[in-house]
Amino acid sequence: MLNNFLKKHGFLSFLTALLLLTSFIYKPVAFSAEPAELVIYSGRSEKFVKPVVEAFTKASGIKAVIHTSSSTSLLKKLRQEKKRTVADIFISNDAGNLQRGNKMGLFAPVTNKIASVISPQFRGKDNNWLGLSARARVLVVNTKAKDIDFIQSVFDMADPRLKGKIAITHSSSESFIAAVTVYMLSAGKQPTRKWLEGLKKNSKGRVYNKHSKIVKAVAKGIKRVGLVNHYYIYSYLNKHPNAPIRILIPDQKQVKDRPAGIAWNIAGAAITHYSKHKDLAMQFMAFVSSVEGQKIFAEVNREYPTRKDVPAAAMLPKADSFKAAPVSMYKLGEQRSATIDLIESVGMP
Repeated sequence: MLNNFLKKHGFLSFLTALLLLTSFIYKPVAFSAEPAELVIYSGRSEKFVKPVVEAFTKASGIKAVIHTSSSTSLLKKLRQEKKRTVADIFISNDAGNLQRGNKMGLFAPVTNKIASVISPQFRGKDNNWLGLSARARVLVVNTKAKDIDFIQSVFDMADPRLKGKIAITHSSSESFIAAVTVYMLSAGKQPTRKWLEGLKKNSKGRVYNKHSKIVKAVAKGIKRVGLVNHYYIYSYLNKHPNAPIRILIPDQKQVKDRPAGIAWNIAGAAITHYSKHKDLAMQFMAFVSSVEGQKIFAEVNREYPTRKDVPAAAMLPKADSFKAAPVSMYKLGEQRSATIDLIESVGMP
């Protein structure tokens, strides 16, 4: 039979028939593609982000890659990349940049179920970004200094008695811009301008690029008082428990032309508008806003959780034990340009 087939149709026809038959009998094994991984653009230092990202991967099995740069640089990158972006999540150390990115149309909303666990003060109005951890703007003071008992407010840092004795960050710091926005909205533009002018004189042009350096300068007695985010104080005390410093929670009394309550700022996250893995990104947002995720911010970073049902670390003052300025975080973005104009008009270093 085979000889007859070959004579009639030829060897090539036989070979073709054989291959077709084999393809039906031996179906190829379908190899699954590599599982998708999240790409995170992070404007926060990796040391603050990595613990919660690793916990997410352990809980979900979803791998994540972190690309770190400044929040403003990453926003520009997202805006330029548009549909070409590989980013699924954007993380910022500042509410102002989150709101700016939202206004640019760079983010996609999370579900109401996920967003609802975060206090409204700490998230975008349309749920396009969520604040995940809050930090209080406080004063670190040297306990051995005898000439600073009068300090009760951040505005006291402009007092002429403190000339050359204060420590602040440079004025382009996102934390500095955010705090000035809160003070401008709660105390007024002119009092805030006057305060900035006093800071400029008292700093004598010497500013710091890191909060950790401010805390160290105060601890060493180089400066008497510094304006910092709260967790840097506890981080320093964790390594140097006998350091002569303490936290001073400012502006707890209503005084004319001064802010009422401390300034909050948040670190937060958003799903990028052009994410190719929105389902995975939504899982990430659900995790970082869950009780488990929020506990990591509280215990590892010593930040304040943005969920009311998750307590801060034991060594921190309870969030409801002090007054905070009634400024919603999205306003830090809406007023950012006005704040920068004010800072630049004073010529802050």
